[in-house]
Amino acid sequence: MRRRMQIGALVTLLAAAPAASADTIDVNGMMRSYTAQLPPRKPAPLVVVLHGKTQRGADMISRTAWPQAARREGFAVVFPDGLNHAWADARTKAGPELRGPPPGTDDVAFISKLVEKLVADGTADAKRVYVTGVSNGGAMTMTLVCARADLFAAGASVIMNLTDEAAVTCHPSRPLPMLIMNGTADPLVPYEGGRGSSYFAADGFWSTADTVAFWRKLNGCDADDAASTDLPDRTSADESTVTRISSRCPSGHNVLLYRINGGGHRMPGLFPDARFPKIAARLLGPQNGDIDGAETIWTFFSRFP
Repeated sequence: MRRRMQIGALVTLLAAAPAASADTIDVNGMMRSYTAQLPPRKPAPLVVVLHGKTQRGADMISRTAWPQAARREGFAVVFPDGLNHAWADARTKAGPELRGPPPGTDDVAFISKLVEKLVADGTADAKRVYVTGVSNGGAMTMTLVCARADLFAAGASVIMNLTDEAAVTCHPSRPLPMLIMNGTADPLVPYEGGRGSSYFAADGFWSTADTVAFWRKLNGCDADDAASTDLPDRTSADESTVTRISSRCPSGHNVLLYRINGGGHRMPGLFPDARFPKIAARLLGPQNGDIDGAETIWTFFSRFP
């Protein structure tokens, strides 16, 4: 009974806000849904934002700063919906109680076709398309960078590490700038690798250090850190701080790590990322408030046209 209550609490805390979608697109005979926030001037940069497992695109709209950043900076942002509230990334193993998409789901085809549609209709600048995601969406981000580097100018993965399955299938057609943002107290995707402490955790994660090293090697960067900077602790009550770790890479191949010291399985942000913050803190760990994840990622993306 207690386990069922925990599962229900996790699903409730991460469940979508409104389920309505702005539009659909046919992908291999299946209608897939998404919500797009269009810019005043076109073509514009486009950011594809991928939700976590148990969520929908609506959660990224209501619980992150992506809509506000897009309106202020004039870029387009699209929030796709995964089937069964999940993405078919390169991994085949998931947590024991949380199912993934139906067998045969091709989310690389979905996101690729969606990007191509928004480029073709004049919304998006084909040279300034970016992809980011949290948790399962972070894994899907890395899968897309590996499979369709030709579509994107940069990627950013939040609260996710690589696995053997994801790494062995990763052969991008060209190096892409990559940002990683992970918490050291994440109970689902452990910073040091292996299996997290949560019942919902899956096994086999690489450490964040190994994940960063993988992208550095792909991008032709030096193996060692270029610089490490502790950012101001603006919100002492959040029980966490942020360290920015850069890499020494060829121009345009940057790899950047934001280490959330004491941070949980949460998107850093300036307002709560969950409907019930106290439950989220107990199940997923602290949410950092020293930086905003969306604003930080957009600052990174905007450097790479």
